[in-house]
Amino acid sequence: MTHIDFTITGDELWGRMNRAVEKIQKRLERTVATLVSADIPFAVIGGHAVRAWVAQADEAAVRTTRDVDIMINRVDLPRAIVAMENAGFVYRVGKGIPMFMDGPNTKARDAVHILFANEKVRQSDVIPTPGLHETEAIDSMRTLNLEALVRMKLNVFRDKDKMHLRDMLDVKLIDAEWLTRLPQELSERLKELIDNPEDGLEGMLDEPTVS
Repeated sequence: MTHIDFTITGDELWGRMNRAVEKIQKRLERTVATLVSADIPFAVIGGHAVRAWVAQADEAAVRTTRDVDIMINRVDLPRAIVAMENAGFVYRVGKGIPMFMDGPNTKARDAVHILFANEKVRQSDVIPTPGLHETEAIDSMRTLNLEALVRMKLNVFRDKDKMHLRDMLDVKLIDAEWLTRLPQELSERLKELIDNPEDGLEGMLDEPTVS
């Protein structure tokens, strides 16, 4: 077990904490600007999509995320690789997920993760990812509309996704009325969260994994 002494304090510590958040936001903004400039259709997904929707209801409930997750059409991947690498990103595939590293010497947590529209990420997925027509405009970018985002989170249903869904339940973006709007297996997963609202996930930070 690695031991790390608590030696960074004061302005240096606050600076590190603030820079961590700023780096993620700048990575998102660079990605959006690059894809818009290249005229590549895309949608912001994952934690940033959840943040955008939660902010509609309650600014105080917005949760920090370490991920930048983007959905594009598979046919546009070659153009996206050219555009993103021209912007300083480095294309890699990790655990089957395409990603753009934020420079040549960075880690997977410092990457933009890519999913493809209308495709299953895993064979065990209940449904494919949404299409790019299921989006809302936010200035120059688009993010998933609420129904598509909820389906995607219920489809993946890791601890992180449960946390995001609980955030949306907490601010009343979704509720029990949604149970009739979803495929049966996804409806059962949402009911599980509604029936068990205090399942120990509150306060968790976002994990550095896609979507």
